[in-house]
Amino acid sequence: MAEHLLARLEGLLAKGERLLSRFDPPETPPEELFSRYIAFRWEREGRSGVFRAISHPDLIDHRDLLGIDGTLEALNRNTRQFVKGFPANNVLLWGERGNGKSSAIRGLLQPCAAEGLRLIEVRKEDLWQLHAITALLRELPYRFILFCDDLSFDESEISYRELKAILDGGLEVRPKNVLIYATSNRRHLLPEHFTDNGGAAEIHPQEAVSEKISLSDRFGLRLGFYPMQRDVYLEIIRHLAERRGLRIGREELEAEAERWGLRQGGRSGRAARQFIDDLSGRLALQGRADFLDL
Repeated sequence: MAEHLLARLEGLLAKGERLLSRFDPPETPPEELFSRYIAFRWEREGRSGVFRAISHPDLIDHRDLLGIDGTLEALNRNTRQFVKGFPANNVLLWGERGNGKSSAIRGLLQPCAAEGLRLIEVRKEDLWQLHAITALLRELPYRFILFCDDLSFDESEISYRELKAILDGGLEVRPKNVLIYATSNRRHLLPEHFTDNGGAAEIHPQEAVSEKISLSDRFGLRLGFYPMQRDVYLEIIRHLAERRGLRIGREELEAEAERWGLRQGGRSGRAARQFIDDLSGRLALQGRADFLDL
């Protein structure tokens, strides 16, 4: 029985190798592409992939991200080290949804693009192409952050192994001009179960737990985003309302913002922005908004 299963597995592996050998290697992108644009998305195209330029990137201003000053300081410092050619770490931003993890990364572009920083979004389903992507970037005179948003993996997925090898542990040295910045709602990117801490099926359960947390551990800088406090939420509301030129009293503004947060399931930077978008439209219909900044 075991020999039959082994033979089947060997056959499947051989078939997989034949299929992979049919994949076209990605073409080296022209250097002028990266001089003209600063943000990109890796897209599979046929059996390969291309860097697709984003002509209108969402250039977040870190000054609009309130209540996470320490996190932004650490993220900016690491990125400045990287842009200057000094040692720097891969970064994992984890924690509460809607509190600025993705915005914190996108906000690095505006101050650092002139120094050669480029941001490339890579979707989870394309992580198996990471080695091909980094090989294309290795010799280019820019500094690249591969941005992996909202990462988490099921136990059945194997693409995390490619990420794990790129971060630390692969035979090939990662290019010095490439870092990976990822976001996740979970501190550990692989699921953990109570059985991992002593399940009967696992002879060494501590090794199963170690394997599941080892992926997160390979990010040298791990920054947490925690539930937003009421005073921070209202500070964001007031800041955005002033930026929009909304003519509304503070008491009315904060009361409406609190009700909005309850309906949205909690306070967050995303909920604050959505509330201001809604309020801006309503006040504009009444002639009570100047829209100083959209």
